[in-house]
Amino acid sequence: MTGLFAHGDAPAAPGPGDVLTAWTFDPLVWTALAVAAWLYARAVRRTRGWPRRRSWCAAVAFAVLFVATSGPPAVYEGSLFWVHMVQHLLVTVVAAPLLAFSAPAALLLRSAGARTRDAFLRVVHARPVRSLAHPVVTWTVFGAVMWATHYSALYDAALEDGVLHALEHGLYLTAAVAFWAPVAGLDPTRRVARPVRVAYVLAAIPVQSFLGLAIYSADAPLYDHYATGSRRWGPSPLDDQRTAAGVMWIGGDAALLAWAGVSAAAWLRAEEREGERE
Repeated sequence: MTGLFAHGDAPAAPGPGDVLTAWTFDPLVWTALAVAAWLYARAVRRTRGWPRRRSWCAAVAFAVLFVATSGPPAVYEGSLFWVHMVQHLLVTVVAAPLLAFSAPAALLLRSAGARTRDAFLRVVHARPVRSLAHPVVTWTVFGAVMWATHYSALYDAALEDGVLHALEHGLYLTAAVAFWAPVAGLDPTRRVARPVRVAYVLAAIPVQSFLGLAIYSADAPLYDHYATGSRRWGPSPLDDQRTAAGVMWIGGDAALLAWAGVSAAAWLRAEEREGERE
């Protein structure tokens, strides 16, 4: 994986079919995704009546993570900033919310034995965990991670070191899943009222928009990796950076709006069911 990030190893300009066939093998990523998917499927088999839609959310989430970390985005992220940005959006606003809606913690509680269940509940309801799961904290951490990584030496360093890059992706995924957990409201963490869930997602849009605008407004490349790389095809580093900013700005906002719409639709369905019961 490390070789993908060295300046001398930039891939050749992709042809029409190369983009679809460009894949990379990282044993750590493949093993982690395979084990996680196996554990989830095993728990589903042991749980009677588990909703199929949650299993589909998990399956699509694992597929998106696999494409993002091993498919074309992983091959060309070291050469094109905008591809790297697509990869990060796939992780944070596609795979992460799907994982949250797959309710892995709730599945663990239903599939585990009594001792494991009791131990897990003690951890979940511990004061530090409840504090970290507070929506204000998860919202703040998610925004802080996005801003801090894009405006620190970590971004460049991760592009030069494969292990650090994997850790960066782990940070993005962890912060994003924690951010989306209150929106899904399915795992045994702090419950949030449905109207608040919609406002919670909408409030994240300016954070991402302003970050995209700040990157777009830069009059010079922000990252030495892209500015001094060996790529001799495609857009200039500055044009590439502005395209990446547009991907974050437009693509990220569109994804957040879509999830806000999902939350609003769930809120309306809940109100209708409550009205029918009354």
